Amino acid sequence: MEQSQGAVAMTLSPAVSEALSAGGPVVALESTIISHGLPRPDNLAAAHDCENLLRDQGVTPATIAVLDGQIRIGLDADGLKRVASDEMSKTSVRDLPVLLAHGRSGATTVAATAFLAHRAGIRVFATGGLGGVHRLAAHTYDESADLVTLGQTPITVVSAGVKSILDIAATLERLETLGVTVLGYRTSRFPAFWLNDSGHDLDWRVETPQDVAEVMAASEALGCRQAVLVGNPLPADDQLDPGVHDAALTRALAAAQEQRIRGKQVTPFLLSQMVHATGGLSLEVNLRIVRSNVTLAGAVARAWVDRAGPGATQ
Repeated sequence: MEQSQGAVAMTLSPAVSEALSAGGPVVALESTIISHGLPRPDNLAAAHDCENLLRDQGVTPATIAVLDGQIRIGLDADGLKRVASDEMSKTSVRDLPVLLAHGRSGATTVAATAFLAHRAGIRVFATGGLGGVHRLAAHTYDESADLVTLGQTPITVVSAGVKSILDIAATLERLETLGVTVLGYRTSRFPAFWLNDSGHDLDWRVETPQDVAEVMAASEALGCRQAVLVGNPLPADDQLDPGVHDAALTRALAAAQEQRIRGKQVTPFLLSQMVHATGGLSLEVNLRIVRSNVTLAGAVARAWVDRAGPGATQ
């Protein structure tokens, strides 16, 4: 189904279109994690796994990407295969006009996925970890567009906090400044992606998906235009061993500085270095994180729909 949003058309898959029309639960999924965050060919299997985790809960998955200049909200098997196999640019909000104008393809980041999911009417989005303020940002001004987009997009995002390669304290300060509501899911500490505790306290904690839905409803009633961010940590037994993590991160940061890695190349470089330094353990934890967040996001989407009642719009 083609849905027009102003002058821009978005193509919704039949399943997503039907679910949104019926007021059913839908969860948006980013495509950058498929194209850039996971190695081939495991990335395609992981993409199918995440979608199936949602379907098993009675939730419709909506993986988002831009293919041949067309915004796709919900990918079919061929679309998922293209994202997993083809060389695609990481597409943030600023890149969308160029891709649409020139018929290009791109995998959407957290920022672009949140932006497009909101325009499509989807209320819940699952990802691994957010981008944030980079270390040395006082000199480089390197801050992810994810933060600014969440500061002006009313969507609920489930993530394992932000990656520990970032300046987490500064990221939390920016989220506060931007007015993003941050909730800890069954925790009072902000998670740090591979680690379940960043060492930073949170003001607000929720215990159930229904609690999250109540916050969403209150935010909507107030007319808030910012996101609700749900920090969902892994259990301690599933996180990356902190000693292994700290040693690997130290080496990865040193390598990035030595090789003068800058801009949008910093995150993929550091993630790759972490995989190498941990002997692949960080990748295994990454997959556990994504599965956990997708499962919780599905439960939140169901709670939102149950609260609104049958037939209500997203």
